[in-house]
Amino acid sequence: MDQVTSVSELSDVRPGDWAFEAVRSLVERYGVLRGYPDGTFRGNRPLSRNEFVAAIATVIGRIEEQLLAGNENTTLREDIQTIRRLIAAYGNAFSQLRSRVDNINTRITTLERQQFSTTTKLDGQVYYVLTDGTRANATVLARVRLNLLTSFQGNDRLVTQLEAGNNGGDAIALAHNERQNLLGTTGVLADGGGLDPVEATPQLKIRKLYYAFRPAENLEIAVGSNLPPSDFIDRNSFANQSGQNFGSSFFANNPLIVQNEIDRFGGAGAAIAWSPDRNFTFRALYAAADSSNPSAGLFRDRYQASVEAEYAIPNQPIKVQLQYTNAKINGTQINAAGLGAEWAIQQRFGVFGIFGRLGIGSYRGFNPLLQQDLDLNPKTWTLGVSFQNFLIPGSKAGLAIGQPFITDRLGNATQTNFEAFFGLLLNDRLNVSPSVIVVTNPNNRASPTIVEWSLRVLYGF
Repeated sequence: MDQVTSVSELSDVRPGDWAFEAVRSLVERYGVLRGYPDGTFRGNRPLSRNEFVAAIATVIGRIEEQLLAGNENTTLREDIQTIRRLIAAYGNAFSQLRSRVDNINTRITTLERQQFSTTTKLDGQVYYVLTDGTRANATVLARVRLNLLTSFQGNDRLVTQLEAGNNGGDAIALAHNERQNLLGTTGVLADGGGLDPVEATPQLKIRKLYYAFRPAENLEIAVGSNLPPSDFIDRNSFANQSGQNFGSSFFANNPLIVQNEIDRFGGAGAAIAWSPDRNFTFRALYAAADSSNPSAGLFRDRYQASVEAEYAIPNQPIKVQLQYTNAKINGTQINAAGLGAEWAIQQRFGVFGIFGRLGIGSYRGFNPLLQQDLDLNPKTWTLGVSFQNFLIPGSKAGLAIGQPFITDRLGNATQTNFEAFFGLLLNDRLNVSPSVIVVTNPNNRASPTIVEWSLRVLYGF
């Protein structure tokens, strides 16, 4: 028997009959009922019970397949109602299908209540930097990051970030690497470096991989195998995005609270954020950078455990953060306390922001990379100002100064970092930012000052 693809071709089923609507719903959507070659459906003749039941069973099977694939929609609900009318009209012939129809109805109701929808969004950043500086030749740094954000229930997210670069360096990295790289962008003790994309390797790697969900409206939990601490703590409105505001890695985070060797490599662990009210948020995380190595594991060197309490002053654009980090990295036991604050002031000419960080810590233990037994009590501080939409819509400008690792038991001087930048958003995807970074006494050793200029170009898609 040849299939008739449209119900309008069935000459003996009149529009307006309930049978016409039922057959149209099934034939044109699922293509499972068949007419005769002469264009008739012969609805004036009783259909074989087996033929009719088999056709409706096929439709139910198609609906079950769509539900399994997550393709819930209002059409499925309408088709189920059509099938129910047919079952009611033809009685016992469909007794074996009633339970399947009831089950589908229940599943559709559950899906509608949960608004279930699996979606994955792709965005990315291409980051180019042309830079030159003291005692170095001009270089080009490049880094690409691709982000896959998947949601299964609407209030959750699976975060996957892929990263690759050209392993580029800048004048500040050159100066740090000449002397053990204690405080460079990839520094052994802390991140007090220059440009953030320094030494991004050409090998494609998974930088982030974690799943975050909300068991309650005011509670979020994240678990994963690559969980950078800076995604969860020490967040700042003016200095956390190196391609759009301050380009120096030092000004992105408190170097004692966000440990460099954990954040750059990521680690397996978990994080929570709990907001009992709109003004207070408590955060905690644990990440182990060598969790895949059985000789180190999840709870040995290298790891970081941190807690943070953030308070937003009611009706004021002011936030204050109290922080604590316990870590063990390269044989060194680290304990650090931090204080962060920011204040956004709305002006007629734009948004003026002030931010600052303080930190104090202890570093104890033999570090095999330095071949030195450490007994240090470092301090750190940062103070910065930022202007958003200053004179030109979409523009940003900023100035910051700080000292990443103040101690009289390491080196013979104290490193100090400065940065000034101006960023212009050319369109919703392209940001251009010239900047100047100055570092005195790199690695806490008396040495010539490094002055570095750069032109940063960030393309987002």
